[in-house]
Amino acid sequence: MADQIQEGSIHFPFPYTPYSIQKDFMAELYRVLEAGKIGIFESPTGTGKSLSLICGALSWLRDFEKKKRQEEARFLDRGIAPPNHLEEPPPHMSTSQGAPDTSKPTGEPDWIAQFVQKKEEKDMIDKLRDEQIRKKKREERLQQIRHNAHLKYAAKRMRQEEEEMEHLLHLSKEMLAAAGSGQPEEELGREEELVLAEYESDEEKKTVSGALEEDDEDLEEEHVTKIYYCSRTHSQLIQFVHEVQKSPFGKETRLISLGSRQNLCVNEEVKRLGSVHLINDRCLEMQKNKHEKKNKEEEKAKKRKTETRTSCPFYNYEQMQFLRDEVLMEVKDIEQLVALGKEAQACPYYGSRFAIPSAQLVVLPYQMLLHAATRHAAGIKLEGQVVIIDEAHNLIDSITSIHSAEVSGSQLCQAHSQLSQYMERYRKLLKAKNLMYIKQILYLLEKFVTVLGGNVKQNPNTQNLFQTGTELKTINDFLFQSQIDNINLFKVQRYFEKSMVSRKFAPIQLFGFTKEYGGVSILPPSKERSKLAGFQHFLQSLKPGTGAAPSSPSGEDESRPPWLGSPLMQIESFLAALTTANQDGRIIVSRQGSLSQSSLRFLLLNPSVHFAQVVKECRAMIIAGGTMQPMADFREQLLECAGIGTERVVEFSCGHVIPPDNILPIVLCSGPSNQQLEFIYQKRELPQMMDEIGRILCNLCNVVPGGVVCFFPSYEYLYKVQAHWEQSGLLTRLAVKKKIFQEPNRANQVEQVLTEYSRCIKRCSQVKGVMTGALLLSVVGGKMSEGINFSDDLGRCVVMVGMPYPNIRSLELQEKMAYLDQTLPNSPGKSLIENLCMKAVNQSIGRAIRHQQDFASILLLDQRYSRPSILAKLPSWIRDQVEIKATFGPAFAALRKFHREKSDPS
Repeated sequence: MADQIQEGSIHFPFPYTPYSIQKDFMAELYRVLEAGKIGIFESPTGTGKSLSLICGALSWLRDFEKKKRQEEARFLDRGIAPPNHLEEPPPHMSTSQGAPDTSKPTGEPDWIAQFVQKKEEKDMIDKLRDEQIRKKKREERLQQIRHNAHLKYAAKRMRQEEEEMEHLLHLSKEMLAAAGSGQPEEELGREEELVLAEYESDEEKKTVSGALEEDDEDLEEEHVTKIYYCSRTHSQLIQFVHEVQKSPFGKETRLISLGSRQNLCVNEEVKRLGSVHLINDRCLEMQKNKHEKKNKEEEKAKKRKTETRTSCPFYNYEQMQFLRDEVLMEVKDIEQLVALGKEAQACPYYGSRFAIPSAQLVVLPYQMLLHAATRHAAGIKLEGQVVIIDEAHNLIDSITSIHSAEVSGSQLCQAHSQLSQYMERYRKLLKAKNLMYIKQILYLLEKFVTVLGGNVKQNPNTQNLFQTGTELKTINDFLFQSQIDNINLFKVQRYFEKSMVSRKFAPIQLFGFTKEYGGVSILPPSKERSKLAGFQHFLQSLKPGTGAAPSSPSGEDESRPPWLGSPLMQIESFLAALTTANQDGRIIVSRQGSLSQSSLRFLLLNPSVHFAQVVKECRAMIIAGGTMQPMADFREQLLECAGIGTERVVEFSCGHVIPPDNILPIVLCSGPSNQQLEFIYQKRELPQMMDEIGRILCNLCNVVPGGVVCFFPSYEYLYKVQAHWEQSGLLTRLAVKKKIFQEPNRANQVEQVLTEYSRCIKRCSQVKGVMTGALLLSVVGGKMSEGINFSDDLGRCVVMVGMPYPNIRSLELQEKMAYLDQTLPNSPGKSLIENLCMKAVNQSIGRAIRHQQDFASILLLDQRYSRPSILAKLPSWIRDQVEIKATFGPAFAALRKFHREKSDPS
């Protein structure tokens, strides 16, 4: 039974009696949304952050829609248009932005102004009535589906009949083709797909979605006011949807989950391709096959040709509309959406997009929201909507990563080889504009290789560069040095987008021919082999020659096939990055011995240039996370650089639900042998420093039950310390009390290590003996420092060895600091390194306390943590309890007392 929580005049439905900090969180969130501001919210894990976001945001949406309906009804009854044309603008927008200026021009007669005003009012009333009718139809349709389950089975029978008819038609075409000699025509027809259509630079071609909009007015319906909720990973989104299902809003909220084709595709033939690039390409190709229209002359000329193109059986418009309505009826996560798509024989990827206009809550990965092209392709409209970005602690890094691009010398040579051979083969069939742009792209590739010190006509694996090293250049300097400043990159970028030329070389696996490429043999179905002979012959002629397929990076799963996408896709991304403003990015030219190992990389310095588009369009935004300290980075690098004034930004940080005495954070300045703890780079590898870490851990393992998690600043340092302990015998002493586990290098081994670590602790708690638990040696920023919950006995003590400062000698970091100093006041570049360090520390030490009854100690091994500037950047719920211990004795006594009392409260 949901509780009705009232804060002032606001009612918050909640599934249970909330904590006081949850009440404060929801009330502040409601105020931020109502005022149209941007809130940076910090709520530690275990405080019910997701549920507070759901109940606070959906309570605001409920009240907003209620007020809007009342206002619409009132003005319709009176027959006059409401102010601001019924669409309340975000409060942060000025009057000139939110509504047209109705003031009359100087010297204009009053009767003309009155006439214009009345006409505008009449148009808006008509628009409002039309919208009311559409809303009523939509609600009636949903109600009909809810109460008439037989519609589902009727649609299924219709689909089965259509499939049977299509199968019969296909068989008849094959019989007709078998009667004639069509093999040469099949080869020619397949190769014709490789020829680029005439490039129309001034006119947009109709897309598939545009064609569908002409067929059904439902796709033209206006977007209702909604909340876009974003998080980082697929599992986090599923968890959030489950929270919505359990919340008081679970029955009445129209929710849709968006995802990539890789997550939502239900066509097994496409999904088994594995790579997201290959899945995307095959999906788009199958759509093209389904919707491509031919004139009568072409049909007549090719009437004997066997239909070699295949279309996706799940891309059925009626079934996708049915799927859309089913999804809007009841809250479903991505996995449930996929199951429904398989049952309904409808594509969840496109069906979910059709549901966006009517949805009240759209759940999506924030990479999809933050990339403009992906956002527009998905049909996401942010104007006047609310955006919530959860798990936002690495938001800046994500934006930088999404909009950065890198191409290797091998990819440049391979792309040049393929594109030049393609041009020679189809030169007579290509239009003049196509040839012009292809030649421009080839010229760009040649110049890029020249900048790296190589030659496109030679094998990049055998080209040794005389000059090695790394250079960092401005975009303009790079363009001048490359001698490409006379080429309009914006036009080249548009050509890539409209002609889709980069996809012409992606179908190495898509079209199913047998070819050895990068050591992978791809075998097509037997019935397809004869149809693809000509196409296969051409693609096989595009031998990598000068550019071998890129090898899999170390650390990845070796069982996975190498990436078989077109190298031109990487080139396209890099060229798009070169259109960035000169001050917002840099080019890193890396020459590493041979041309194949060398690369060109674009580094985005100003993430706000992309984030600003989202902030300025949406009505309000919440940037939330469990650990958001230090918040200055978000405020300075994202908001101030985007031109957002401080008056629109609200910062909110709540405490933890645990009692204050359930946590013991200690800053330790010296170890058991009075060795001063300052793990600067010059000292940390000294034998006495590594010995001191071992002595501290040995003492801890004697008094701390269960699990101890120790974080090191890097893998390299962890390995050196561990090797030193093994040589000195400290590792053997540690293993007496705790079984030692180490964070693995490979991501697919993390689950196994965590399982064994958990079993060991559980076994030791049940069987009382000399060994009391386990010690897990981890790395800051590694696989154990984010997203892993060391609750209860899994993390009774967290130890942080030193301060994980980033490499100050890094060219990227130095350029980022210089950029911030030049762009913002008060030289924020100086504090960037410290902020990056403390953000990593906060993520790591926050792994332990996960719920109200949990308890843990936190040991910060470095005297630098005692500095006021460093302490200020710890989360408030930790900072308020910190004890600074100059020597080890008092710290050990406090730790022993804390764990004795918590482990045995009696």
